[in-house]
Amino acid sequence: MNKLGLGTKIFLYVILTLGAISMVIPFLWMLSTSIKQPGEVFSTTGGIKWIPEHFFWHDTMVDGKLVRAWWGNYPDAWNAVNLPRLYLNSIYVAVCVTLGQVSTSIMAAFSFARLRFPGRDRLFLAYLATMMIPGSVTMIPVFVIFKHLGLINTYSALIIPGMFSAGGTFMLRQFFMSLPGELEDAAKIDGCGYIGILRNVVIPLSKPAIATITTFTFMGSWGGFMWPLVVTISEQLRTIPIGLNYFVGVNFTNYTQMMAVSMMAVIPVILLFIFNQRYFVEGIKMSGFGGR
Repeated sequence: MNKLGLGTKIFLYVILTLGAISMVIPFLWMLSTSIKQPGEVFSTTGGIKWIPEHFFWHDTMVDGKLVRAWWGNYPDAWNAVNLPRLYLNSIYVAVCVTLGQVSTSIMAAFSFARLRFPGRDRLFLAYLATMMIPGSVTMIPVFVIFKHLGLINTYSALIIPGMFSAGGTFMLRQFFMSLPGELEDAAKIDGCGYIGILRNVVIPLSKPAIATITTFTFMGSWGGFMWPLVVTISEQLRTIPIGLNYFVGVNFTNYTQMMAVSMMAVIPVILLFIFNQRYFVEGIKMSGFGGR
């Protein structure tokens, strides 16, 4: 960036600023809508009304005192659907999928990066080729397999298919290959086997890449809609993205309460991103996305 001319820098900053604004505007509209009254969601003039004229508030008694809360859509949305259950289901599924996918990706990436066995590179290419197949194509065969296994409408059906990722394996493999081989040789001299090398050398040095995979996997699982909708029948197994669909009716969509639930749904993702932020950018820069 330091070698670029002033005009190029200004052009890049304008492009980045426009990109950032395009990302922030939907979030601001979601926040604004979550505190509006239903009649204020869409302006009669065709424009967007960012600041509500009348906040949708609630009067509640707290310790004998009347408290007026302008975030009235939030308790209404909380009570309209079984949000605590949806929240717990989403957290349980996202955490299990993240732990499973990160674990399998680490072991597969280490095998493809450090182990020597016949057909390794061809097997890795075949594994990568699965990334070219859209998930919608494999959805029906996977559903049939889980039906014959008797796992439909169970947590296993929600978790197991998400525990394996060719993309995560590829990203970690690229990072593992960048680690000096001398560290592995030193660990072998100290008596470490492959498990010891992976646990004591590779994983501690790969925190940025692992944190990035963790963030992406959690976000993907947390926002998953189609597969949980297909494999769950019981309301007790539904997740938050499906819960948002409850606010969509044939003749009316309750945008204010839907956006209130959406605001509450993004909290875990924001917290995870803040926790992993120091590793996140470094992990993307040093892994496969950097074109190594």
